[in-house]
Amino acid sequence: MTPRLKCIEGLAVPGCSKVFYEESLAWELESRGLSVLRQLEVPLRYKGNVLATPLKLDLLANKLVIVEVKAVRVYNKIFEAQALTYLRLMNLKLALVINFGEAKVGSGIHRVANGVEDQGRPYVNPLRLSVFAYLR
Repeated sequence: MTPRLKCIEGLAVPGCSKVFYEESLAWELESRGLSVLRQLEVPLRYKGNVLATPLKLDLLANKLVIVEVKAVRVYNKIFEAQALTYLRLMNLKLALVINFGEAKVGSGIHRVANGVEDQGRPYVNPLRLSVFAYLR
C-alpha cells in the first residue's frame, strides 16, 4: 500500500457518518498543501434560467478534482453518474467517488472522467493514479 493510500485507509473508522469522512478527508488534503472547497454549490440552469436550488458537491480539490464522499454499505453506480453531472456542469475532467462504507476503502475508490474521448483518441491524464496525486 502506498503512503498516499494509507492516509485514506487511516480514515476508515467503521460506522462513522459521511460528514466525518468528508471533513477528515478535507483536513488531510489541506494538511498536504492542497486547497479544498467543501459543499460547493453548483448552479443548475433550465431553459436559460438558474434554478433556486443548486446541487452541492462534497469537495473540490485545487479547483480541479471533484471528490464525492460516500459511507454506504452497498455502492450504487448512480454515484458515478452524479459525479459526471458535476464534472459536466463545472467543465472539469476528473472526479473521485470514495466510499468509506466498503470493507477496504481502497476497493471503494471510483474514478470518473469527463471527456474521455477526444477526436477518437482516449483522454490521457498526465497525473498518476494515486488518489492524492490527482489533487496536486
